[in-house]
Amino acid sequence: MEVAANCSLRVKRPLLDPRFEGYKLSLEPLPCYQLELDAAVAEVKLRDDQYTLEHMHAFGMYNYLHCDSWHQDSVYYIDNLGRIMNLKVMLDTALGKPREVFRLPADLTVYDSRLCASIHFTSSTWVTLSDGTGRLYLIATDERGNNTSEKWEIMFNEELGSPFIIIHSISLLKDEEHSIATLLLRIEKEELDMKGSGFYVSLEWITLSFFTQYNKKYEIIKRDVLRGKSVPHYAALEPSGNGLMIVSYKSFQFVQTGQDLEENKDENMSEKIKVEPLYYWQQTEDDLTVTTQLPEGTSKEDIQVQFLPDHMSIVLKGQLFLEGKLYSSIDRESSTYIIKENNGLEISLIKKNEGQTWPELIVGDKQGEFIRDSAQCAAIAERLMHLTSEELNPNPDKEKPPCNAQELEECDIFFEESSSLCRFDGNTLKTTHVVNLGSNEYLFSVVVDPKEMPCFCLRHDVDALLWQPHSSKQDDMWEHIATFNALGYVQASKRDKKFFACAPNYSYSALCECLRRVFIYRQPTPMSTVLYNRKEGRQVGQVAKQQVASLETSDPILGFQATNERLFVLTTKNLFLIKINTEN
Repeated sequence: MEVAANCSLRVKRPLLDPRFEGYKLSLEPLPCYQLELDAAVAEVKLRDDQYTLEHMHAFGMYNYLHCDSWHQDSVYYIDNLGRIMNLKVMLDTALGKPREVFRLPADLTVYDSRLCASIHFTSSTWVTLSDGTGRLYLIATDERGNNTSEKWEIMFNEELGSPFIIIHSISLLKDEEHSIATLLLRIEKEELDMKGSGFYVSLEWITLSFFTQYNKKYEIIKRDVLRGKSVPHYAALEPSGNGLMIVSYKSFQFVQTGQDLEENKDENMSEKIKVEPLYYWQQTEDDLTVTTQLPEGTSKEDIQVQFLPDHMSIVLKGQLFLEGKLYSSIDRESSTYIIKENNGLEISLIKKNEGQTWPELIVGDKQGEFIRDSAQCAAIAERLMHLTSEELNPNPDKEKPPCNAQELEECDIFFEESSSLCRFDGNTLKTTHVVNLGSNEYLFSVVVDPKEMPCFCLRHDVDALLWQPHSSKQDDMWEHIATFNALGYVQASKRDKKFFACAPNYSYSALCECLRRVFIYRQPTPMSTVLYNRKEGRQVGQVAKQQVASLETSDPILGFQATNERLFVLTTKNLFLIKINTEN
């Protein structure tokens, strides 16, 4: 069986700034333009049966504003009339109204159990679309950036089961075969889950193909399903279509469909059945005691126990019952065994090295269970007493002071479960690479190059590091391409943050709250005037600025996108454009 390679992310030290002094609040006004929408955004609120944290992450925090990464400064949203509306910005002072480019064929208001409609720009001429009812559309478009009256034509339209949202999609052209691969996310009920939330997360990898020589339409040629217990922070298909990468708190794995899926469930259930230990053992500083239960009717003549200085074996009625190398040496002459009235076998082993603690009885054996008595537990608790206290730091001046939780800030506290980054092979459906992210908290993703996989941003100490996946480089699959100084620390203080974004050229990062406020963090830029650091007595050559924009609306923010020059903010009834000035 192939084992996934444990990898690590290699930080480029030249991209870190250890002398970064923080952001200076700038009061320079940011040009902000407001467009009133003809119809409200098609927001879908969570239902009463969508009560878990996973529902909130997937659907409650959904970004309703979509950026066409193939054409800068072009954003889309879907309104409650079922129209896909587009705004292209050529000149900030001459903004036009968002225009309709496509209308969904179905009336979405008649569906009670629908999700939010989702869209993904697969290539410069292809779009994948979900109406939130479980129907997938594949749409061919003209070159969207060149024609103001582009035509959207449905090439595939099919019901695919329960409602889903589109996470990612790619376009593939091999020989004369054109394929579209897309990743769909669902949260579905799990009837057998009695202890958890009762739901599981499903990621379906669907491939549609069009053979120019044979078929006259697109058809589904492959469907694979991954299951997990948490909504992935990041999930994207490789440009080659040979694999996918997932960042999540809980692991995902491919599952079979139909009868194979039922067999897989039976195997998982059998694995969960607890196996009774073959033996139990205890120890003191001088000896070890091993107990095991024998079959009824066992006599002393049926048992053969052999002691060697570092080995022990038990033979029961001619069959080997237990054998192995002991962790350390014993006194074989003083070691004994006895059969009790309840068919229990008790073995007493005398340690050769008194005072030594054995972590295991037989090297590599997992059939036994160690039992620690109350006296040992009390002794261990006594030794660790200096690390804990019912009072907060009662005497910080003593020799071994306890940890003072007041010294920790909110940004120092992480989830109990650490995230992992996994790469799955599309052919074998196995995990090939795993990166344990530990305390490197996931922040956001951004498309820097639409021909490559989306980048993801992780917290690294106080900074935020941007990583570009390269599926073709097996030895160096994730490249550190940019650093947002102190952003990991800064974002931790924003309790009401909703969306993250950054410019594709890394010139700034931004986050917005649920209502009204937008924070912009610019990368350090050269100063036009002379500025000195009073503490160190040196001239400061660059300054990083923080700016705050307050939107004139009381509606909640539903969408947030960033380009190199502008920020787009979508609310229920308005679309705001914030011009990010480029300083020389």
